[in-house]
Amino acid sequence: MKQLLFSIGLLSVTIGSYAQAYEFQTVKDIEANPVISQDVTGTCWSFSTTSFLEAEIIRLTGKHIDLSEMYNVRNTYPKKAWNYVMRQGKAQFGEGGLAHDVINNARDFGVVPQSVYSGKLATDEKYNHAEMTAVLEAMLKTYVENPGRKLSPQWKEAINAVLDVYMGKNVTEFTYEGKKYTPKSFMETTKLNPSDYVTISSFTNEPLYKPFLLDIPDNFSNGTFYNLPLDEYVQNIDNAIDNGYTVALDCDVSEQTFSGKNGVAVVAENDTDAKVITTEIKPEKNITPEYRQAEFENFDTQDDHLMHIVGKVKDQTGKMYYKVKNSWGSKSGKDGFVYMSISYLKLKSISVLLHKDGLTKTTKSKLGL
Repeated sequence: MKQLLFSIGLLSVTIGSYAQAYEFQTVKDIEANPVISQDVTGTCWSFSTTSFLEAEIIRLTGKHIDLSEMYNVRNTYPKKAWNYVMRQGKAQFGEGGLAHDVINNARDFGVVPQSVYSGKLATDEKYNHAEMTAVLEAMLKTYVENPGRKLSPQWKEAINAVLDVYMGKNVTEFTYEGKKYTPKSFMETTKLNPSDYVTISSFTNEPLYKPFLLDIPDNFSNGTFYNLPLDEYVQNIDNAIDNGYTVALDCDVSEQTFSGKNGVAVVAENDTDAKVITTEIKPEKNITPEYRQAEFENFDTQDDHLMHIVGKVKDQTGKMYYKVKNSWGSKSGKDGFVYMSISYLKLKSISVLLHKDGLTKTTKSKLGL
């Protein structure tokens, strides 16, 4: 009898030690356009937030419209160039940006369909902005570093000329489905209202429930963020998704435990599990506001990629994950998606942009929205 009990106990330990591969089940799936690729560009900010606006159009009108990501990029580069020159080179210039830059672009310039403005020349197979940004940056450095003469009034025209050469001329009027539009009149048909969108985050060094300027390099446009306690920040993300609102996400994807290949993003409790946790279920670290803040301040958490949360899934243990639409093509991750744990989002997200009606009533009231 003792031998039998010992054998049963040993069998239980052996079974319990077997690795559990992830098995996911859909919990919430909000309609969005298909996954596409940003190719060889640093324009994830436009791809993610344009995808977010497309999902908003579906929610508001039921229409599926493929919006131009590069229209946003084309109209944002002159703003970045102005910022760089006016700050006399003491600012970052490059391909990066944030979600609010797309919202600002929609406010200032409207939106256009992809079929109207691809931002890709006929000879281009893929988007690749490496040469273009190098040329632009060299020009801007010349404008800034040229002592002894005044900046010519033509410099802005020169920047626009380079953008025209590499991306194509900008759009002022176009025909879509038999009707003529300007970018702003077309946006009116989508029911999008740029003033409806807010960005929330969670940091311990800023006052709660107040807008603040987040000091990260890509915030060239000085966008403000509403600061919430960490748990309330997550509650509002959940509230939005549960009520059919998608969320644009800015986060750090440089961690070993963010796997673009496996489509899983998690935070291992133990360092020894870090190598296997993207394929096997392992315990996750408890993320406190203090730990999140420390990781941000020591630059272990940085703003390096934007994506689009479009739903939730759960694994076989019942643990919830966010279904995150990426812009690395449909062959990456899980058909182009990444399943991100709540712990990973708590630690590695910088901020999220969402419709203000996706906020909880309590938070909305505290923010005065």
